[in-house]
Amino acid sequence: MQAGSSGVGYGLKYQARCISDVKADTDHTSFLAGTLSLREENEVHLIRLSADGTELICEGLFSHPNEIWDLRSCPFDQRIFTTVYSTGESYGAAVWQIPELYGQLNSPQLERVALLDAHVSKIKCVLWWPSGRNDKLVSIDEENLFLWSLDSSKKAAQVQSKESAGTMHYLSGGAWDPHDVNSIAATCESSVQFWDLRTMTKTSSIDVSHVRTIDYDTKKDHILVTAEDETGIHIWDLRKTKVPIRELPGHTHWTWAVACNPEYDGLILSGGTDSAVNLWLAPTGSRDEITSDSGQNSLSLKVDPLVNSYTDYEDSVYGLAWSSREPWIFASLSYDGRVVVESVKPYLSRK
Repeated sequence: MQAGSSGVGYGLKYQARCISDVKADTDHTSFLAGTLSLREENEVHLIRLSADGTELICEGLFSHPNEIWDLRSCPFDQRIFTTVYSTGESYGAAVWQIPELYGQLNSPQLERVALLDAHVSKIKCVLWWPSGRNDKLVSIDEENLFLWSLDSSKKAAQVQSKESAGTMHYLSGGAWDPHDVNSIAATCESSVQFWDLRTMTKTSSIDVSHVRTIDYDTKKDHILVTAEDETGIHIWDLRKTKVPIRELPGHTHWTWAVACNPEYDGLILSGGTDSAVNLWLAPTGSRDEITSDSGQNSLSLKVDPLVNSYTDYEDSVYGLAWSSREPWIFASLSYDGRVVVESVKPYLSRK
């Protein structure tokens, strides 16, 4: 199915790749987006969807000193987030706090809570503890994984442990397992590696090349989704990793981003360099499980997994974020700085 967007739009001033749901904001549907300008002063936008869902409102606009390559909102404090940034010559990462007052014409400066400054190699991403209130962070650079303890009151972060991925591997990203807080997955050029944070050891891996993004299914244990440059989207059962349990065709050019819905089983977003966002329905259970009345939300089984394709973007789509507060809503971000918020309610079927 091909369709244009009927969503709500918002424009950033500069190019951008990073958008994050503000999960800790339980009163509003909110997103943070960060820009990627080489020569201009970069910005972080706090964006909220209006109560009637017809408008995106900028609740805060904050200067950020460098290009933003990764941005993640803290899951338990709506004012705190992390960025990975580039100065043009080197990469760094920091924890930031948004000022208490929103909506000012000239917003106050972001407060830097802590620097994650133990890296020597190029930093790729920072991961928050996946659920509940916890001060643990994981940062991943091309060669190492770091486990941090954050103390916001003291404006400090301490390395708890560190491990090298090995000389034959260059890490590119990762995801924290929401079902096992001691486990993370890290991507590299030829595999996805799984690490036990208690011992900082690699426990297993999946052989898969050119993975751009990975995401765990928050509704089902052992399910991981990978977005790969040219081979589309693979869904893996981590108990049997020789072959994926499902394959989706992805995009007509590179498949760059993937995001599993936080509430609805098998509902997956993908974004690509073909300037499109695809909505997939690919449940991993049996037909009886999918159509059961036992769950809070279930979806009809469809033969064609592609539910809808949003094609009115003018540039590559690198950023995707489901709303935790309203899980039928997602935000997408294209490289030209355009944010679009859509509702997938028309495609949901409650049993």
